[in-house]
Amino acid sequence: MTETRPLTEARPRTEAEHRALDAVDVDGLVDELRELVAIPSVGGSTAEHDAQQWCADRLAALGHRVDHWRIDVRELSEQPGFPGQEADRDEAYGCVGTSGEGDPALVFCGHTDVVPPGDLNRWPDRDPYALRVSDGIAAGRGTCDMKGGVVAFLGALRALRSAGVELARPVAVHAVAGEEDGGLGAFATLQRGHRGEACVIAEPTQNTIVAANGGSLTFRLEIPGQSTHGSTRYRGVNALDKLAGLLPVLRELETRRNVDPDPLVEHLEIPYPLSVGTARVGDWASTVPDLAVAEGRYGVRLGESVEQAKTEFAAAVAEACAADPWLAEHPVRVTWPGGIFASGRFPEGHPLLDETGEAIIAAGGPAPEVVGAPYGSDLRQYAATGMPTLQYGPGDVRYAHADDEHVSIADLEQCTRTFALLAIRRCGIA
Repeated sequence: MTETRPLTEARPRTEAEHRALDAVDVDGLVDELRELVAIPSVGGSTAEHDAQQWCADRLAALGHRVDHWRIDVRELSEQPGFPGQEADRDEAYGCVGTSGEGDPALVFCGHTDVVPPGDLNRWPDRDPYALRVSDGIAAGRGTCDMKGGVVAFLGALRALRSAGVELARPVAVHAVAGEEDGGLGAFATLQRGHRGEACVIAEPTQNTIVAANGGSLTFRLEIPGQSTHGSTRYRGVNALDKLAGLLPVLRELETRRNVDPDPLVEHLEIPYPLSVGTARVGDWASTVPDLAVAEGRYGVRLGESVEQAKTEFAAAVAEACAADPWLAEHPVRVTWPGGIFASGRFPEGHPLLDETGEAIIAAGGPAPEVVGAPYGSDLRQYAATGMPTLQYGPGDVRYAHADDEHVSIADLEQCTRTFALLAIRRCGIA
């Protein structure tokens, strides 16, 4: 796949498909979203486990075979390819539900962890976890990223069951934890051997199909200075000044890495962003600081290995150090804490792409554009196993992680209808 393209055709719906669509329960979707949002499943908290248990219970109620297991994170971290984590966890829980025997023809994947809410004063009633429904909008932490997606594919499977539609081949649901800070839940699920012919991750895609993700890494820069009393600052070396001198170098690196991007991401203003998110400098107002520590997010280009990306970053920093007399003698230390998000993409020619586009249109949605996204996701982990994987789900990623996070109920319904049709068409009817 080398370019964005619209999908515009859809075959007529069958009688069983009509029954499934008629069985979609919008009020039930909102009720389940309310329940799931009420679980404050911030990464690393015990509520993260509670959200996985909630999914296991729902899948069992749907008649699925459920594998719900404890993940020893320390043991998992020793496995090659472990994607890292930023939250502090010793354990997590996996959850997979499968509708029948044999290899699943389709996997629906969604993460149940959410990011912290930030300043509670910015949320109505200081409660991020109380679903607020008004004018067709459902708002609260996780509604967009991505509990809305989880509720949508569970609602689709519930509609099939209510309509008496039995699939010829299994569909599986992978509910995963720890996606926001690396993806250890998906990694553990795949390590356990859960697979399928193809996978849809219900991340928010705003009426598009995401067929590729750029990756992202967390960098840490430790910039040395030399302390002295502030009244004799000329005797010292201010680490903050040295950090400031590195910022234009990082911006130039970002510019260079975004020249001639892959066609799937060329619609983005900055396909592979580089940003500094935190900076810590000094410990006393009248002392010249001898250390600045900056951490940030660094985009990985499509098709680029993580090691290639790290090498280019380190080389840019080393070149800047060589040009500065102090840093040439006291170079900046570069390390890579936190999650490791490689890039990933959907394979050209696999039928899941057109099947998903046709299901969207047949479910009443607009013809979707096929695009790439600048953020990391679990897509790259599934794709790395050889499982064709794309993203389609309710919500707009611009509202993910925000204090106005929300999803439209119409979008939630549209995605649920799409997932029901896709399951029928990919798995067949018994």
